[in-house]
Amino acid sequence: MLISEIYQSRQGEGILTGTPSVFVRTSGCNLRCGFCDTPFASWEPEGQKMSIPEIMAQVHEAARSSTQTKHVVLTGGEPMLPREVNLLCKEIKTAGFHITIETAGTIFQQLDCDLMSISPKLSNSDPEAGRAGEWLAKHQSKRHQPDVVKHLIETYDYQLKFVVNTPDDLKEILQYLKLIAPKNRSKVLLMPEGIAIEDLNEKEKWLAPLCEEHQFTFCPRRHIEWYGNKRGT
Repeated sequence: MLISEIYQSRQGEGILTGTPSVFVRTSGCNLRCGFCDTPFASWEPEGQKMSIPEIMAQVHEAARSSTQTKHVVLTGGEPMLPREVNLLCKEIKTAGFHITIETAGTIFQQLDCDLMSISPKLSNSDPEAGRAGEWLAKHQSKRHQPDVVKHLIETYDYQLKFVVNTPDDLKEILQYLKLIAPKNRSKVLLMPEGIAIEDLNEKEKWLAPLCEEHQFTFCPRRHIEWYGNKRGT
């Protein structure tokens, strides 16, 4: 598998925010989001080809840096893209770790996973035409996969995490939820888009009340607050 980075930190988003975790970031993605904050794993994928044993050795080494680390987060890029992720999840689970997979919800695989963290991409994720080239059409054709998302939430414990840029995004989210019909609205998380704490705080002012009004869960980006927009955090 092509691996961008493996490191120990704290989960900064979602229902497990604050949980010490080892992050395994796969490199490579089938989308090209305009707001992507990990371009080194998507727009210009970089990394090292590693075997499953090599990955597991680094996971154990990173976990030993904190005696509280019992969670592994597979992120990307798009971690559901490599076929080998099935074998990796099996090894991680056998080693006794809780597994979270952070995915855009465009690919289904049957594998070991304790929490499927699904972030369906709205139209606000479309890249600018000038920058994207041929990727704009590819991104738009692949990002909207409600049938895949529905299969994921029926198969795994999950959270649905939508990136929100403006209040108008709520209309698209409500339409999307009609297609997949999640049973528990508290598992629907709305997260402000941004990589600067000032922007996130401004959007929280109107997004948090919207979440309360619609019985969604507000999802801050705590790792930006804790560390800034830094790689390896």
